[in-house]
Amino acid sequence: IYGPGSQLGKSGNNSWAEERGCSIACQESVTSAQLHAPSIGERPLSHMPWKDTMRRVVRQSKFRHVFGQAVKNDQCYDDIRVSRVTWDSSFCAVNPRFVAIIIEASGGGAFLVLPLRSIDKSYPTVWWHTGPVLDIDWCPHNDQVIASGSEDCTVMVWQIPENGLTLSLTEPVVILEGHSKRVGIVAWHPTARNVLLSAGCDNAIIIWNVGTGEALINLDDMHSDMIYNVSWNRNGSLICTASKDKKVRVIDPRKQEIVAEKEKAHEGARPMRAIFLADGNVFTTGFSRMSERQLALWNPKNMQEPIALHEMDTSNGVLLPFYDPDTSIIYLCGKGDSSIRYFEITDESPYVHYLNTFSSKEPQRGMGYMPKRGLDVNKCEIARFFKLHERKCEPIIMTVPRKSDLFQDDLYPDTAGPEAALEAEEWFEGKNADPILISLKHGYIPGKNRDLKVVKKNILDSKPTANKKCDLISVPKKTTDTASVQNEAKLDEILKEIKSIKDTICNQDERISKLEQQMAKIAA
Repeated sequence: IYGPGSQLGKSGNNSWAEERGCSIACQESVTSAQLHAPSIGERPLSHMPWKDTMRRVVRQSKFRHVFGQAVKNDQCYDDIRVSRVTWDSSFCAVNPRFVAIIIEASGGGAFLVLPLRSIDKSYPTVWWHTGPVLDIDWCPHNDQVIASGSEDCTVMVWQIPENGLTLSLTEPVVILEGHSKRVGIVAWHPTARNVLLSAGCDNAIIIWNVGTGEALINLDDMHSDMIYNVSWNRNGSLICTASKDKKVRVIDPRKQEIVAEKEKAHEGARPMRAIFLADGNVFTTGFSRMSERQLALWNPKNMQEPIALHEMDTSNGVLLPFYDPDTSIIYLCGKGDSSIRYFEITDESPYVHYLNTFSSKEPQRGMGYMPKRGLDVNKCEIARFFKLHERKCEPIIMTVPRKSDLFQDDLYPDTAGPEAALEAEEWFEGKNADPILISLKHGYIPGKNRDLKVVKKNILDSKPTANKKCDLISVPKKTTDTASVQNEAKLDEILKEIKSIKDTICNQDERISKLEQQMAKIAA
């Protein structure tokens, strides 16, 4: 009764095929009777008339049996007020030293920076933004440097102490001002030191040299509507963007020209996402005209038709893609979903192969993704996520089951290390370089990071150009010296007053946090 042509397989339920790691295309090729057949453990394979078909359908992959597992409650970060701002970013950024989480804050914007190795109840904040923080991103070349974008139209870069924060941090290393509307995207260059990209609701993309605090590239005429996300390619020579006008663009930022463009990559009105893959293709998520969630794969050299296009479900949460270039696995986390789906990208049709789904009970407000060098190779861990609930952060570990305790070379090819391949000036001059790779065979031990130093150019040192005349007024030296001494005294007085106010605010913030903890205990 379970064979082909039986009456038990009329519905389209495909959970059986999904549990066994069939790709999306494979699921479509399996007959309805096969999808409703019992598991292999229930009946001998020799009694299954469709056994030969299944042998052809199931695709072999070493990642078919990847499974996810949440850590125990005592290893979660509790009592965290995750931000409620209406913005579709991940609200979380992770590196091998710290996890940063955007939180609710009164009177401005703030985020937490917590050490990975210790679960402490004291959570000092990082704040100086006057509006809510919308996005954060750790520097890939310095585990103590993080950038933040905010509704106050600024980008701030912060240096975290090596052993973490003991008091609230209120002094950024540099403030980057250039956007006229809120800044919702910040992204560091993957191979060049101190190169930072920011995108705002003014439809502009600015690329900064953080080492000098200068905006060296301003792409303000390429997008006619709000930018949803920006992604660098592997060597940082190109960027791809998804915007509200339903276009996906591939841009050469140094030439300031659009290399490729696709109109209506996804026809739905909900936000899209676009990221570069290691082979240069572009992976997108979005919505169909009927509000079904879609994923697609594109070749930037020919974007007329997608390489692959698949519909998933009818949920309305934006799909955030996280990509591992070493294993070619993409993890899709929907905001408001309670699951993480993962797919393998290959050169074989249908190119995007469904692997499995990690499901939990609670919906996710955001998600952080650990770089490969922060994983535990001894446990065959291939990914680690930091799921944001309403009041806590929960790590989720993805593991490939292996019996051997030896280092698994096939799971851990050489991966991008923390060393920058280029200096900022070299990249702005036109040079490109792939990431410098490191081996994880003996694990990754974070080294000592050098301090971020910002050397701003003095505009008074530049000589007047031929078409600009400057009227110079001679001032007696004695008068100038007296004025400068008075100015310095006033400046010191103002700085002392600012510091005093900051200390008072920090103390009040800590007091508020303690009172909220007491209220939570009483309510419980």
